[in-house]
Amino acid sequence: MTVPLPRAAERLAATPYELYGELFIDVQMQRVFGDGKSFVDARPKAAPALIRARFEAERRQPGFALADFVHAHFVLPGHSAPVGLRLGIREHIRALWPLLVREHTQAQDGDSLLALPQPYVVPGGRFRELYYWDSYFTMRGLVTDGRRDLAEQLLANFAYLLDSYGFIPNATRSYMLSRSQPPLFFKMVELLHADDPAAGFAGHLGALKTEHAFWMDGAAGLAPGQAHRRVLRTADGALLNRYWDDRCTPREESWREDVETAEKAGGRPREQVWRDLRAGAESGWDFSGRWCTDPADIATIATTALAPVDLNALLAGLENAIALGAARSGDTATAQAFAARAATRRELLQTRFWRADARHFADLNWTHAGDPRPLTAAALMPLYLGMATQPQADAMATQVRRQLLGANGLLSTTLVTGQQWDAPNGWAPLQWVAALGLARYGHAELARDIAERWCASVQRVYLATGRLLEKYDVARDRPGGGGEYETQDGFGWTNGVFAAFRDGLLKTPAP
Repeated sequence: MTVPLPRAAERLAATPYELYGELFIDVQMQRVFGDGKSFVDARPKAAPALIRARFEAERRQPGFALADFVHAHFVLPGHSAPVGLRLGIREHIRALWPLLVREHTQAQDGDSLLALPQPYVVPGGRFRELYYWDSYFTMRGLVTDGRRDLAEQLLANFAYLLDSYGFIPNATRSYMLSRSQPPLFFKMVELLHADDPAAGFAGHLGALKTEHAFWMDGAAGLAPGQAHRRVLRTADGALLNRYWDDRCTPREESWREDVETAEKAGGRPREQVWRDLRAGAESGWDFSGRWCTDPADIATIATTALAPVDLNALLAGLENAIALGAARSGDTATAQAFAARAATRRELLQTRFWRADARHFADLNWTHAGDPRPLTAAALMPLYLGMATQPQADAMATQVRRQLLGANGLLSTTLVTGQQWDAPNGWAPLQWVAALGLARYGHAELARDIAERWCASVQRVYLATGRLLEKYDVARDRPGGGGEYETQDGFGWTNGVFAAFRDGLLKTPAP
């Protein structure tokens, strides 16, 4: 069931499923731990082959207890969420940064955690490793709080991952080396070279081109109506991108959940269900009715049938960054080629991804053109990256007020499904993208309103609980809920966006 990874396979660490086989399956399916991520993050006390052999020898003996065996042979992870500081919220965030820093420079046999050359910042809670798209929003706060050193170390780690693996994985775990996340590396470079972004792009041109090549693998020779990995051509020949995963097994950190989801999917091939679940994880929106044929039923997930509006806007931004970097480097041919790519994708965003009937951007079902996709907060990404027309931005502002603006900030979607990326939840990165995107097109009052509502709720929840959380209920002052695990605290991107809003957008005089 495992699809070989296409690049640098010799460098890829074996995953827990590959290392432990039936032991892994038994632990996950028998729910030895309430959270499936606990076992895949555990460190073995002996060589994995020896542990596997002991399991095979002991599993059928009288009195064998699986939980006891696991505790005897593995060091289980602890949560990385710092608690109990109870300072003022800005002082609390500044105090959290060093507590969220980790260092792991030497790989260990059987440990799923990947080695990195520099210290890094984890989100917190069950998320004990470096995550890709989280880190951009964390970096906003690090720069705001004078921790540029940590932000530069994060950028260096991502450049290392691009050089080592040919892409940036979802997170630095062996079981996440088959997928990436929203491509924000170029925004990280831009952030740390704010005075001269083109110079930053020139200095990281090789890494930027490597990431683009990863997302565009298979584009050459792709016929209309066909797709390969993350690239697709529509029936009339337009070249676009989708989320994907190079494996079609259950996610190892959510093995039991994915097996159960596939069992509920009727006649759909289970490998397709697992692929779409994994592709949903690559999107960062894991999970939302946004990806489903029936938003209320996760078993109808069809992520790979969609060309996401936010992904294609980000790739247009990446293509523009490469064009600017190449121009600064004196590579005129590359600059012209990527400027043309960016212009073509921008035109496609303004036409194919724009629902004129509903007056908002939306994902595109490339397999079924008649499928009108719903409004989600992802529709603000073209504004954030300057890819919309002014009339489109004006219409989006109207739709945000009518459909997505809650008492405590921006809703992820209007769908109520029980999934964590749907109503009533709001997430820090979506508040940032929406506010900055709307402000870019002159809707400063609405941008400020979103930021103020969200920050005020974060502060009220902090005063009540002493916690900074990964997600919030946009309707009421309480933690967000839903999804596969309990709401986590720490929390990198919440800290980063709150700090950047408070010391940036909300520090300037109101319009």
